[in-house]
Amino acid sequence: MIAIVDYGIGNLHSVFKALERLKAKPRITDNQKEIKKAKGVVLPGVGSFGRAMEQLEKKELITPLLEAAEKGIPFLGMCLGLQLMFEKSQETTGTKGLALFQGEVRKLPPTNKIPHMGWNRTHFLRSSTLTSDIPTGSFFYFAHSYYVVPKEEHDVVIGICNYNVTIPVIINRDYLWGLQFHPEKSSHWGMKFLENWVEVTKK
Repeated sequence: MIAIVDYGIGNLHSVFKALERLKAKPRITDNQKEIKKAKGVVLPGVGSFGRAMEQLEKKELITPLLEAAEKGIPFLGMCLGLQLMFEKSQETTGTKGLALFQGEVRKLPPTNKIPHMGWNRTHFLRSSTLTSDIPTGSFFYFAHSYYVVPKEEHDVVIGICNYNVTIPVIINRDYLWGLQFHPEKSSHWGMKFLENWVEVTKK
């Protein structure tokens, strides 16, 4: 079973449908025991960093998420879910993130059209399990106003895109993965990305 974390914020249905098409046995849940027993954990999200962390705390989901990550359960953060995996965000100062990665979340420069909405090319800096059989330069679908700035940039950034600023959009360390784009809305290559991740959960 793959747990799609329900904390009251997120595009749960589209993620569920995408994983269901891959025969991955997804379950939308806010149950701590189910999250701890899952073969994989998906943290989706849309909206604000502060509100999302508030909801995770309110539903007492922070501890089970951290425990799942510590146990090496494959963990996938999508869009806001990726941002929540970092220590803090300029969007909501004073609010702590999950801190699964070191670094912060910053607002896109005012020279850009905000939000970054629509399709953009993603370039892979090196090969990885999840980018297997996906050509570098493929298009993925984005919808965000903030982007992550990892402290360990050279160690964890797998893919980037350009939006008048270089945006790290695929982050990975061990079994922790984060995507700034929406794979479930990214057509063929997005589904291939999810398929590769589902294969990781089977090992």
